[in-house]
Amino acid sequence: MAAAADLQPVMPVLVQEYEKATGVKLVVSFGSSSTLATQILNGAPMDIFFGADFTYPEKVVAAGLADDSAPTPYANGTLVLWARKDSQLLPLSLERLTDPRVKTVAIANELHAPYGRAAAEALRRMHIYDEVAPHFVVGENIAQTAQFVESGNAQLGLISLTAASSQHFKEIGTYVLVPTSQYSEIHQCAVIMKNSDRKADAHAFLDWMLSPAVQGNLSALGLKAVK
Repeated sequence: MAAAADLQPVMPVLVQEYEKATGVKLVVSFGSSSTLATQILNGAPMDIFFGADFTYPEKVVAAGLADDSAPTPYANGTLVLWARKDSQLLPLSLERLTDPRVKTVAIANELHAPYGRAAAEALRRMHIYDEVAPHFVVGENIAQTAQFVESGNAQLGLISLTAASSQHFKEIGTYVLVPTSQYSEIHQCAVIMKNSDRKADAHAFLDWMLSPAVQGNLSALGLKAVK
């Protein structure tokens, strides 16, 4: 499986549960949605691709490589502003983005990562993009972006709720939600490869992901169920 970087805290939990229930072994490769889509378009032997949005799985469909005529939504994502608990910028709020003490703000590359695109869109809608942009520390994907703030290489980070909801990040940091009115909905979608020799297994896992039992527990992992 190819999985977007925002799923790095999520997939191991789901994979363990699925393997325990079925005995099917799952191998996951993480990366930015753009990078993974490019690898698939270049012939990487993936069975299923879980993107962080609709657009990159759609590229796989458009290239004629998918098993279906459209990507399948499996979750919706949420953007947050995150800081370490030892930050001088607490209590945390979106207003901190323009605090004069802020010199570094981690953001994912909006050309490669859907959460980066959502973050840039939110900053523009809040009319603070030009003020914050000089402080950007740009991650290749959302996992690297979160690591920048975790390590202290950035004071604040616009990251996924999946990262912020992980046990480690809850212990060392705090977050506030970026209002969903400030960015386009992050519809996370999956595609199964037409030429996969594990197509039945891939469909079975995606069906399991869409089951009420799994969808009902996604909020604990930082995702919203598909509406």
